[in-house]
Amino acid sequence: MLNRRSLLRGSAAAGAAGTALLAGLNGARAQAGGAPIPVGAALPMSGIAAADGIEFQNGLTMAVDEINAAGGVLGRPLELHVEDTADMGADLVTQAMQRLIDRYETPVIMNGYNSGTNMVEMDVAADNDVIFCHYNTMISHNNKFKEDPERYYGCFQGDPPEYYYGPGLLTYLNTLIESGQWTPANRKIALIPSANEYSITIANAVRDQAAEFGWEVSLYETVQFPNNQWGPTLAKLRQDPPAVIAVTHFLPQDLAQFMVQFAPQPMNSLIYMQYGPSLPAFKEIGGEAVKGVLYSTVVGCLPDEFSEAFRSSYRARFGENSSYLTGSQTYDGLWKWALAAAIAGGPGAPFDREQAMKVAASMNRLIYRGVNGICRFDPDGQSAFCYPTQIADASLGMPHQFLQHQDVAADPVMVAPGSYAKAAFMMPPWMS
Repeated sequence: MLNRRSLLRGSAAAGAAGTALLAGLNGARAQAGGAPIPVGAALPMSGIAAADGIEFQNGLTMAVDEINAAGGVLGRPLELHVEDTADMGADLVTQAMQRLIDRYETPVIMNGYNSGTNMVEMDVAADNDVIFCHYNTMISHNNKFKEDPERYYGCFQGDPPEYYYGPGLLTYLNTLIESGQWTPANRKIALIPSANEYSITIANAVRDQAAEFGWEVSLYETVQFPNNQWGPTLAKLRQDPPAVIAVTHFLPQDLAQFMVQFAPQPMNSLIYMQYGPSLPAFKEIGGEAVKGVLYSTVVGCLPDEFSEAFRSSYRARFGENSSYLTGSQTYDGLWKWALAAAIAGGPGAPFDREQAMKVAASMNRLIYRGVNGICRFDPDGQSAFCYPTQIADASLGMPHQFLQHQDVAADPVMVAPGSYAKAAFMMPPWMS
């Protein structure tokens, strides 16, 4: 029988341990022959973010198969339904989510990211009393939740908000200097966001705190979204070369073009980018020009022993060029929800507020160790705690990962935070 002590031991587990925990819950309370549970996902399967949309679907597919192999949720198998959000935006995303609820009666919607929504999808979840978890990585989620926690009780952001990229980057740069790994030519940092909320929030977080960390913002240049013509921006950068160029735009194909256009006339500047370099398209387009690029992500599959089985299984199933760094997000999210729903006594159904609130409470209590690290929801916003910027205990927060492309024939390597790092920082070849 599953007792409280064994449940608490298992509540920080994923992979085989998560399977064992779910099987234990199913053995104790399974509903034999239960009807399938429809799981919804509104993902950009076409359009500018289709590469990520495909990986988000892959992660969900793996999680569904593993959860079903463990007996589903209290004996009921999961059944995945995906609606395409194309080029995203508020109307497309909310319509896709409502279709999932109306057509399939999904008690949960597990999204990756959808840009340009201003978090209106939280209203769809609230109006229908369904659990909604996403990886938009936006502080606007936290702000909206705080406006009315009772209304948005079932809305969760499975990773930390993008705000933490700002202080996290500044802290990391100063750590490189203080440890003697890098001596900057000056204390200037140039910020290059694209015209979307996510990129601008990150750039503003750096800008607003730069002086506290001893940095001067020498250029703040907003570019179009999407953007692959970097000539005018590079011309401005070359007029006053900064020690750091921080590009907070996130599409991998556009960031690769930045490096291709930077390479013929490089500057003595570290180049930091945001999220996009984790995707295969960045290396495929950029080639040798991307070697030395630093980037970070507040969520992504860790290169540790714990996630090794997931990484190898993911690529074996979806191909060597697939990105488990992205698929891992929805994979972990669905696993955490499945465990929470089983603990709560079942997933409920749309408009079953009482049961949805039980599942939400279970998600808040559950400290889940997934392949992306620890997911523990901050009650002041219902997004994952960020380690080390927001919380100093690595066992209670999701790591803000800094990675570097050191060999274009291999995966990027993690260089920070120290408790997770697999390699030391390497000076970029254009600065050698």
